[in-house]
Amino acid sequence: MDLSRIVERNAAQFPAKRALRFEGEDIAYGALWQRIASATRALAGLGVARGDRVALLAANCPEILVVLLALARLGAILVPLNWRLTAAEHRYMLGDCTPKLLFADAEFRAHAAGLGVPVQGFGVLAGGEPEAAIAGCDADDALIVYTSGTTGRPKGAVLTQAALLWNAWNAIHAHDMGQRDHALNSLPMFHVGGLNIQALPVLVAGASVTLLRRFDPEQWLAALAADRPSLSVLVPAMMAAVLAQPAWAQTDLSCLRMIHAGSMVVPDSLIRAFLARGVPVGQIYGSTETAPFATVLLKEHAEARLGSAGKPALHCEVKVAVDDAGTEAATDVVGELWVRGPNVMRGYWNAPEATREALVEGWFRSGDLGRRDAEGFYWIAGRSKDVIISGGENVYPAELENVLADCAEIAESAVVGIADAKWGEAACACIVRAAGSSIDQAGVLALFHDRLARYKHPRRVLFMDSLPKTAMGKVQKFELKKAVEAGGGFS
Repeated sequence: MDLSRIVERNAAQFPAKRALRFEGEDIAYGALWQRIASATRALAGLGVARGDRVALLAANCPEILVVLLALARLGAILVPLNWRLTAAEHRYMLGDCTPKLLFADAEFRAHAAGLGVPVQGFGVLAGGEPEAAIAGCDADDALIVYTSGTTGRPKGAVLTQAALLWNAWNAIHAHDMGQRDHALNSLPMFHVGGLNIQALPVLVAGASVTLLRRFDPEQWLAALAADRPSLSVLVPAMMAAVLAQPAWAQTDLSCLRMIHAGSMVVPDSLIRAFLARGVPVGQIYGSTETAPFATVLLKEHAEARLGSAGKPALHCEVKVAVDDAGTEAATDVVGELWVRGPNVMRGYWNAPEATREALVEGWFRSGDLGRRDAEGFYWIAGRSKDVIISGGENVYPAELENVLADCAEIAESAVVGIADAKWGEAACACIVRAAGSSIDQAGVLALFHDRLARYKHPRRVLFMDSLPKTAMGKVQKFELKKAVEAGGGFS
């Protein structure tokens, strides 16, 4: 059975129930299934067949889900493109996956026209004859999502239809999601976070989702008042933006059963701000390659285990490995996090060597560092390549970044390693001052007194206009290190 059948079955059970809300329009399950059926016929009429790739360039909209599920019926593959990237970056990805065509909404049509792939608008999806032959099944590849490229050239993680279903069941368990739930999704759907945490899983659960075209903190708060969702997901940068809104203190948050924070490390100060308003904050740790669920901090543990990444998702195994053979670490020993489960990618598109490096007997080597405590909760220490070895001691940037996040005079921060003649490496704190702040290097260094061991303290502070980030708000450490080495900043 192909992935699209989840909507077909829900449409048969409750055709008039709202599946999606977008820009004031409600789309019921019955109407959504008709759109998927029409899109299937249209795609088949355009020559799309099993195994073909179809790229898509658009801000959040229902058509992303329609195209994904229509392609699943045909056994074809969606390649969502990050609309924040340049034409050169898009050409690299398209040259790698060689799609048959590219769907672009009106906003990006001119940009898409220069990418060397035939371009279609969403209007073509409204019809098509004759009825398409259905060839898809859950073993087929469904999605190629290019990683953010934080360590170099992006790679296309291949997720099967079955992986997306297993990931959806992980999501339903994580959110304790049922048919009565209503999710508010503002994460970009070109990323697994926006597509696979509270968009596709909502349809599997038979619930409802409101899609915001883009994240805007004012609109997010307004949607709470207007739509009264029970669930939402934010990354730390989004959480900070919401807290900075004048309407934060006045907005009624009582509709929210909880939110989940999607990131490796979420500053405690952000979590506490939501807890103070009666909203539990869980955490989802994972990656593009895990679709993205790997671990989850459930509502029941949100306050008692503040800052933890939780325990393995329902259909995942996670271990802390201390060597390349995957030898499991003892309790509270930091090592590389390995993830195994039916939601893990099949491999990287057109990259067999990278696939062999990343997958070991079904385990995905995340490149992230963490530890497991005596009660089975996981705690993230950072990226393995970010570890700073200073005087023979390991310094994990996440520890320092958590201290910096508690300072109101700092808008953003990140920590990277720099060469040091005495210690080999040392920490450099890269700081974006908050509006009106005049905090200096001495003030930044004072934050670490009595908080962290002396050897962990930064040896240098660099003030910057902004930090280089991926589309999901994660700091691009390799770009940041270039700026630090050059002694410059970003504007």
